[in-house]
Amino acid sequence: MDYDCGLMKIPLTKFGMPEVAVYPIGLLAAMTGAYFLRGFVSPDWAYLVAEAILAIVLIWVLSFFRDPKRAVPQEKNLIISPADGTVSDIEELKKADGFDGPVLRIGIFLSIFNVHINRAPCDVKIDKIQYKPGLFKNAISPDSAKVNESNDIYMTKLNQPKDKLLVRQISGAIARRIVCKAVVGDKFLAGDQFGMIKFGSRTEIYIPMRENLKNQVKIGDKTKAGLTILARYENA
Repeated sequence: MDYDCGLMKIPLTKFGMPEVAVYPIGLLAAMTGAYFLRGFVSPDWAYLVAEAILAIVLIWVLSFFRDPKRAVPQEKNLIISPADGTVSDIEELKKADGFDGPVLRIGIFLSIFNVHINRAPCDVKIDKIQYKPGLFKNAISPDSAKVNESNDIYMTKLNQPKDKLLVRQISGAIARRIVCKAVVGDKFLAGDQFGMIKFGSRTEIYIPMRENLKNQVKIGDKTKAGLTILARYENA
């Protein structure tokens, strides 16, 4: 979906509805109302400041729901980031729900300025989806995954090794809605979109540990969904 602002078309995600339709209309109405009421505002700079703030918020709303095109790597031995953001934590767990052995967990924090679309980390089939209501604590902390609203998407790699994976969508202090269009049985290619988390949030991925699985990121690295390589199977 494209938003035509007169000078250019801004690609917007379909997962942003109804906000993409409602928020800009409301902001434009507020800016129009401020324009017609400008004669009642004193001093003049107060009107200009109000219009500037509304314009900035409008630009941010459209930017938040942007849907940039991504040239997804085609190698079948890669695990690609499911989210834009910053790697906030990396941990090797001896056990995790849904897995038979140790796993590598990579947490990605999404600020309100990141693209919030979630993408498949590789070619996968959806096995199970488990939503959990919860709190809305700051998503930059790994502990938020234990108490915040979340949505667990269990999936199986379609290429060797055909491991189980887990992508967890986690709400943050600002986010209040998780969107997941995947259903059990769906198949996604690497980089395909399956949902988003609206406003600041967190995404985690769980990958079974293997001797030939090599982590490719460190804490503080910036990631882009469908582009950034999180892990690689060597000699696969």
